[in-house]
Amino acid sequence: MADTIAVVFSPHAPSQSPPLGPPPAPHPPAARNGYGGFHHGVSLLHGWVPQVVAFVAVLLLVIAFARATRRWWVLWMPVCAVGGVAAAWAAWDFVDDQGLASDPAPALLWASVGLTAAGLVAAVVGLRTGGWWQRIAAVLAVPAALLYTGVVLNQWVGYYPTVQAAWDALNADPLPHQVDPDELAALRNTDVGTGRIVEVDIPEAGSDFRHRREYVYLPPAWFAGDKPPSLPAVMMIGGEFNTPADWVRSGQIMPAVDAFAAKNNGQTPVLVFVDSGGSFNNDTECVNGPRGNAADHLTKDVPGYVESEFGVSKDPAQWAVVGWSMGGTCAVDLAVMHPDLFGTFVDIAGDLGPTAGSKEQTIKRLYGGNADAWAQFDPLTVMEQHGPYSGVVGLFDDLTAPKRTNNPGANGAPNGQPRNFPGMPKVNEEQIGKGGRDGVQDANEEGAAEQLCDAGRKVGIDCTVHTTVGGHTWQFAASAFTSSFPWLTARLGIPVPGLSS
Repeated sequence: MADTIAVVFSPHAPSQSPPLGPPPAPHPPAARNGYGGFHHGVSLLHGWVPQVVAFVAVLLLVIAFARATRRWWVLWMPVCAVGGVAAAWAAWDFVDDQGLASDPAPALLWASVGLTAAGLVAAVVGLRTGGWWQRIAAVLAVPAALLYTGVVLNQWVGYYPTVQAAWDALNADPLPHQVDPDELAALRNTDVGTGRIVEVDIPEAGSDFRHRREYVYLPPAWFAGDKPPSLPAVMMIGGEFNTPADWVRSGQIMPAVDAFAAKNNGQTPVLVFVDSGGSFNNDTECVNGPRGNAADHLTKDVPGYVESEFGVSKDPAQWAVVGWSMGGTCAVDLAVMHPDLFGTFVDIAGDLGPTAGSKEQTIKRLYGGNADAWAQFDPLTVMEQHGPYSGVVGLFDDLTAPKRTNNPGANGAPNGQPRNFPGMPKVNEEQIGKGGRDGVQDANEEGAAEQLCDAGRKVGIDCTVHTTVGGHTWQFAASAFTSSFPWLTARLGIPVPGLSS
């Protein structure tokens, strides 16, 4: 289900000897043959929960709308319909205008928004008509339809894969293996079995960026010996709407990280789950501007704090930045702007550059109308102005939306045959999420990885592009990360059997 579409380049060796010895020159990870969804616990992405929510919402809406009077059907039903259509169009227009989505939303999302609004109108105007049970149904239909809208939205982006994940996030429950920072000393020089996650409050030393509390994952190797070894570090950045815990809660990457650590003598990089927004819906695109100096926080506050508090390596060859969606854009941008901090980046389904709509809208929203600031954070412009890089390596994991077509010759298929003919990759609907089911790819994202990688090669950045059929979901992000993690670990200087040259 995945095709490698770019020539693989061997990573450069670092200019300095890192504490764990010079990093090996592993081959970049092979393109994946697809990825599986998460099926731990009761699923919110498919199965009986979404179906039950949909059934209840539709049933209540039908009862709410089914009034017997002629006046209702002639006057108030058209009013409900107009209200629903207006709400659906307004929601679509807002998402489109703000550039909030890399993949177009499924039509079902706009339909559920419209039905929620229509149900609200019916509940208001129908208070004096129909039986008492219809009035109660009309009132209950609104939260039921709103809940179903949330379910569809979650299916689109894969944010909460299970009921348990949603419950843990809403209740701010501790993350897997989370401990208090003052408990770390007692674990020193012990066999902890699995790594530990600690919540940290990183001082705003050089950014003045108001951020939420962030998280650091410490692998078992960090606890061995009398003092922490100088391990590599990976900065982890989530998507546009995010919390610092998203890679753990929504991505559910820790079981894979724990399994890898167990097979690699407890050795992995330290993972730093950062806050790039300051709040859930503040899309900074990791730049400095009216929405906050996110770039300064990630480059001035975070590295120094993690190095001083957890003893990680200060060598840029042993620092990497990994991001998903908006975070993927950030990963490229931070690496090309600060090769003195990051020697490796992994961009998972990022855009061509920081974006908040059209270029004009982006300049206004992200940079307060300063076009020069746009150029300072545009990765293509930065690479061209920087000139030759040394020792910077990047991996792009890009998306191609699945096609459902019988058009002759589509995607290489023989005339008259659909794409999923024998010998071609098949698409598992449960794996890709609703974000990929419409077969349409955002023009701003399509080809971004190839264009960035081509520009990077011209200035000495070794890069590889993998393209996978699938949807823009957290499940894809998690799979892309876990498949590249062994390569990333070896690239940062930790020996990984089978990957060292």
